[in-house]
Amino acid sequence: MVYGQMFPQSHGRYMNVNVGGFKQRLDHTVLQRFPHTRLGRLLCCSSTESILELCDDFTSAETEYYFDRNPQFFCYVLNFYLTGRMHLVEGLCVVSYFQEIEYWGIKEGQLDSCCNNKFLELSDEDPLQSGASSFEDLSTLDDGSALFQGSWCADTRRQVWVRLENPGFSASAKVMAIASLSVVLFSIVAMCVHSMPEFHQLDQDEKDVENPALTFFEYFCIFFFSVEFVLRLAVAPSAKSFMCSPLNLIDLLAIVPFYVTAVCDWTSKQENPELENVGKVVQILRLMRVFRIFKLARHSAGLRSLGATLRHSSRDVGQLVLFLSVGISMFSALIFFAENESKESELETIPIGWWWATISMTTVGYGDTFPVTVAGKLIATVCILCGLLIVALPITNIFNKFSKFYQRCLQEAKNVMSTI
Repeated sequence: MVYGQMFPQSHGRYMNVNVGGFKQRLDHTVLQRFPHTRLGRLLCCSSTESILELCDDFTSAETEYYFDRNPQFFCYVLNFYLTGRMHLVEGLCVVSYFQEIEYWGIKEGQLDSCCNNKFLELSDEDPLQSGASSFEDLSTLDDGSALFQGSWCADTRRQVWVRLENPGFSASAKVMAIASLSVVLFSIVAMCVHSMPEFHQLDQDEKDVENPALTFFEYFCIFFFSVEFVLRLAVAPSAKSFMCSPLNLIDLLAIVPFYVTAVCDWTSKQENPELENVGKVVQILRLMRVFRIFKLARHSAGLRSLGATLRHSSRDVGQLVLFLSVGISMFSALIFFAENESKESELETIPIGWWWATISMTTVGYGDTFPVTVAGKLIATVCILCGLLIVALPITNIFNKFSKFYQRCLQEAKNVMSTI
């Protein structure tokens, strides 16, 4: 069967298909090879109602099934029924391809091997289309506004939500964003100052106590973060979607350790031998205050774009780690056999060679361990050159993805502003 060929009419053996004006007569035996596809399921329909569930229109007089779909893509669908393999359509984006094969009931795994590499390249080059869900944090205003319809205090909640989420909405929204950003920055500064010995204080028993000024500022920051989080949760169009957002989870992780620490401090004052390890838990929880740094992502398009880039570059990062692991293992063994007989060398074992190979291939070069023999220096030269090549390989792809995500983020912000 050739594309566009019209067979003699025989309603018992053929199906007349009209896809966007492109007419084709298909043999039943060809369609029966793939009974789970849309056309294959039409053969099992026994009523007009069931037929219309699978096609857009049906003419019983001519037994013609009409589909309002892309006729160019349908030529590739015909080829699939003949060969059992799908091919990519030139000029069709990845999202449209998925939509079309899903409509016709064709599985993704039936893409022919000759098009697999091209499909992976298109998916990597256009992560904005194949993974648009990663941008739910870049522009939530437009989608969230529609969800307010029919909810309690919709107008009031929407006004508060817009001002909290979009600093460019009004002067008051900009003031709130600046206030939130300022508190985050001051909180980070206070966390750094708290670690400096100059600001430590001792009580009468020569035990460390909290600095009153830093403690007051810590309480103020936590109060501000808590009120902000609860207010945003209360006015959010969907509490479930709000709690599933990565940025909101970061906000929660920046708040919860303080309250857990307060409970642990209170329980540690109780003379209970079972609570002797509470102090260690408190120290760990206090270290979790570092999550406040990630709160800057809410006010930075660049940081949000960086997070989206890392999520979509998992394959590149995985290959980088794999290549580095192979190189580190190989060069650590080589440098050990080249240096183990030298009394001046510190590369006495392969584990030490792992450390040396790691800092050499990643071009860090602390200089704490280094080869002293001629053979070791030659191996070190090759190790450094290989490290430069391996590290440089995925940089271009990651940078291109970051540029696309960042431009998309800026465009989303402009679109939101134009619709308000």
